[in-house]
Order: sequence, then structure tokens, then C-alpha cells
Amino acid sequence: MKQISDVAKKSQTMSELQKDPRTKMALDQCNELMHYAIGELSKSFEELGKFEFHKVDEALIKLKIWLSATSSHEQTCFEGFQGTHGDAGETIKKAMKNVVQLTTNWLAVVSEMSNYLGSMQFPEMNSRRLLSQEFPSWMDARARRIKNAPVAEVKPDIVVAQDGSGQFKTINEALKEIPKKKNTTFLVHIKSGIYKEFVQVNRSMTHVVFIGDSPDKTVITGEKSFKDGITAYKTATVAIVGDNFIANDIGFKNTAGAIKHQAVAIRVLSDESIFYNCRFDGYQDTLYAHSHRQFYRDCTISGTIDFLFGNAAAVFQNCTCLVRKPLENSACPIIAHRCKDPREPTGFVLQDCTIVGDSDYLTVKESSKTYLGRPWKEYSRTIIMTTFIPDFVPPEGWQPSGGDFGLKTLFYAEVRNTGPGAAVTNRVTWPGIKKLSEEEILPFTPAPSIQGDAWIPGKGVPYFPGLFTGNGSATDPSATSSTNSNTTGSSESPTIAVSPSASPPSGQHDSPSGAVSPSASPPSGQHDSPSRAVSPSASPPASHHDSPSASPPVSLDGSPSASPSTVVSPSASPLASPSASPSDSPSASPESSG
Repeated sequence: MKQISDVAKKSQTMSELQKDPRTKMALDQCNELMHYAIGELSKSFEELGKFEFHKVDEALIKLKIWLSATSSHEQTCFEGFQGTHGDAGETIKKAMKNVVQLTTNWLAVVSEMSNYLGSMQFPEMNSRRLLSQEFPSWMDARARRIKNAPVAEVKPDIVVAQDGSGQFKTINEALKEIPKKKNTTFLVHIKSGIYKEFVQVNRSMTHVVFIGDSPDKTVITGEKSFKDGITAYKTATVAIVGDNFIANDIGFKNTAGAIKHQAVAIRVLSDESIFYNCRFDGYQDTLYAHSHRQFYRDCTISGTIDFLFGNAAAVFQNCTCLVRKPLENSACPIIAHRCKDPREPTGFVLQDCTIVGDSDYLTVKESSKTYLGRPWKEYSRTIIMTTFIPDFVPPEGWQPSGGDFGLKTLFYAEVRNTGPGAAVTNRVTWPGIKKLSEEEILPFTPAPSIQGDAWIPGKGVPYFPGLFTGNGSATDPSATSSTNSNTTGSSESPTIAVSPSASPPSGQHDSPSGAVSPSASPPSGQHDSPSRAVSPSASPPASHHDSPSASPPVSLDGSPSASPSTVVSPSASPLASPSASPSDSPSASPESSG
């Protein structure tokens, strides 16, 4: 940790001497992220210090999550220097060379421990907690009473109201009253209003709950953008860092517009965070699911390019992806997942979601194709299951980031999707595209992939731990199921998919209700991809193209997924040996997501 601390101090010292505003911001960003990295490693050492053999699988999963977050912090530090002048970025890169290698090595060690201990098959080690058998360990009695009660029946700790009916008129005033590092739930009711402020729930603010009046009535909005000289990381209107955060019935916006390039509505670093019935509106880089484990239920995410991006282990269940009108002739890739090491237990899962276009986008859908996603880093992972895919997603489905970057090592899969764009017959045939059965897809459902059974039940949020079946029920991820490939050409939307007809917040485009014609054939032909100047699609150096071929299907923790049980067992072996890890040089890969 001393080496990371030294980098943080170096960043701070250089920042104090820096005259270029963007470079100064990048150095400040590095300083912040290195302190987060120190926190991740401290938690890891604490976990090792209280080692209990019967909980070894849980401990190893936590270690992988925290080490993966450390890697994300390091990479985000590098990315901050995009568009800067001078040698500050190279100086920090050299200072961090050993730090990055140590993180990679530790992740390799933990992965090998998982593989070895799992192969021993100790009966007391891999016990599986039943769904709802117990509440999360941090959940206090008050939180349990809150879980099913309407807001009107629960007394919040703080009320924020612009009309003066609460204790505070701004969210930032309320945040000053939140106790630090407490294991008890702290409820903040944010009443209806448009809150134009930058909000950050700091690392010390854990177990915080934000409850609004509805996502179109309680809205937190901003307009920071990369084009205005701000790093993509710092453009976020809202930043959530403290663990165990919950948001319900709130809208998050960045109104900078498509012409301003990266402009984040929310950045989430919180582990075991939940967003329920929330709305995230922006254009490029709307929702930055940066790191750790995250669960989104009944949410709407709108945008143009890479509007769902980051390196979290995140499941989006029953959510709507709303495509907006981009700059002229720009394509609209929805997802840009970043994973630089195959051992990282990260990936994005869309489960029972709906992809739709707003009315303005539908007027340009022929010239601005929507793609399911593209790789931000070499080991990008995206799984789309039981989701409605419309006709404006072309037959090829996925978009490359530039050349053959990541195409051999990424992990993309589609299973049992519906809609006129769901046919996989003419999808791209990159080595990283996987064809999975229902049995093979089970490890990517919430219970095994983000250990959802351990922390989501009891929060008053609808939650299905397994795979949705045709009648809207869920398949237990511990059970086997029959093989079933994608539904092709079906116009039936998911059984319990969010209705895309919900009215967007004030100032947004018209409701997408009726915007998609299920009967229309998907248009053919790939159009120009978006500008590469501020996207992850810049052509990488040749060394990236020599990455090892992708291994067999894996779960989010980097373990083989041929058997659903592998994801809840530390026995899974990593995708590759430590020597197979890609270069950690920030210059070796694209600098930004969008």
C-alpha cells in the first residue's frame, strides 16, 4: 500500500504545481482514486485477518471484487490524462508501473487460491445460503421495517424539500448530517423538485438510502462535459462511493447534450448498491457503473453512445434502454464494458430488459444504427438474456471498437431474446462471441454472478435470482435446465419487461410508447461508427491484437461456466495464467469510453 500512497502524494504535489486546468484535474482525480485503492487493499487485508474456513468462498469472492475495483481505480487514473498537455500523464504512469503489476499479481494469487481450494471439494466450504434465509449482516432492525413499507409510513432521518417543508433545501446540506462509517441505515427523503447540484455520497457514507417522490418528480441534474475541459470521470452529476447505497424513485440527469461528448449523469463505485425505479438520462456515457457489485431493477437508462459503461459486476433486471438521437450519422452502441484482466469478476448482464428508441431517434434510425455494445477493454463482458431487441439493431448486432481490438478475448452472449432484432443468424462471428445454452447462462443470473441472494432480499426491491422462464417465473441458478437457443424474429416482448411507455422526465424526448414496430424487418448494412476522438474505439497498437484466444464460456468471476455450480464455488480456475494478462500500460488501450 505504501507504493499506492506514494503515487497519491506525487499526484497531489504535481497538482499543486500544475497550471493547466485539465492536467490539474487529472492529477486530483488520480489522488482521489489512489486513496480509494488503498481502501480496497485495506479491506482485503482485514478480510484475510478474520479468515474463517467455512466462509472461504465468500471471502475469496470479496477479495476478487475489491482487487478488481483497485484495478479500475488505476485505469481510471490513467484515463484522466486524455486531452492533457505535458508529461504529467507519463510521469504518473511510470510511478504506477509497479503498483499495477502488484494488483495483477494479487488477483492472480487469489484466483489460484480459488482454483486450488475448490478442487479439494471440502463439504463445509461451499454451503449455499438460501434465498431470503437471512438478512444481510449489516441490515439493522430499522432497515428491516423499512423494507416493505411505503415512504409515507416510514419516518426518514432527513427530509430535503425545496419548498422549505424539510430540514434542508439542498441535498448537499443534508449530506453533511449523514453519520460516517455507520452500519445502520440512514434514510433521506428527497421531495419533488429539480435539484441542480453536484452530489457525492462519499466513501465514509455507508448504508445511505435516497428515496424520491418519483423519477420524473425528484430529479438531480447537471451539465458538466468533457468538451468543457472536465475529465469524463468528473463530469458526473451524482457520484456514489459509499457502500450499500440504495436509491428509489429518483431521476439522475446530465443535460450537456450529444455535442458535448462524454457527460455522465451518475457514477457508481458503491459495492452492493441498488437502484430501483430510477431514471438515468444523458447522451454519451450516461451511466458509469464504475466498479463493485450493483443491481438495477425497473430503471430506465437513456443516451446515445456507450450510455451504459464501466467495469462493475452489474445486473440490469427489467430495465429499459432508451436510445436517443445522436450527432448526425453516428452509431449508437449501448454498452461499453471495461475489463482488462480475465480474472476480474466483472461484467454487465441485461436480463428481461427492453431496448427502445425515442421518437427523435426513430426518425434517423436508418442512418444511425444501434448496436448492443462494443469492447472498451480486451476482456469486455456483456450478456443479454430474455430481452426485447428492436428492428433498429442491425443483424450484426455488435460493433467493433477499432480494428480487431478485443475481438478474440471479449465475452459476448445472447440467450432467449425476443423482438425483430433478436435473430442471431447473421451476428458477427468474432472469436469472443459465445453461443450458450440455458444451463450455461445460469451463472450470469443475479444470485451467482453478483452473489445477489446475500444482499438484495429484504430491501423492498423486486428480485429474481435466476433465469426468467416463459411464464414470468424464475429458474433457480442451482438447478439445471434444458437447452434453449435464442428466439429469432419473435415480436413478443419479455413477459415482465418494463413498459417503455412511461413518461420521461420533464425536458426529455417524447415517450417511446409505440416507437418500435415489432413487425418491421431489421434494416441491413452497417453505417459509420461514431467519432473516435473521445471514444474507446481508437485503434490500439498491434500488441493488443495478439491477445490470447478466448477460453471456454466463463462466469463473471472468471471461472468456467459449463456447470452452474462453478460460480458459487471458488474452485473455478482463472481464464489464463498471470502471464496471459494484457499490458497494463494506459497508452496501450483506448483512453475513454465514449
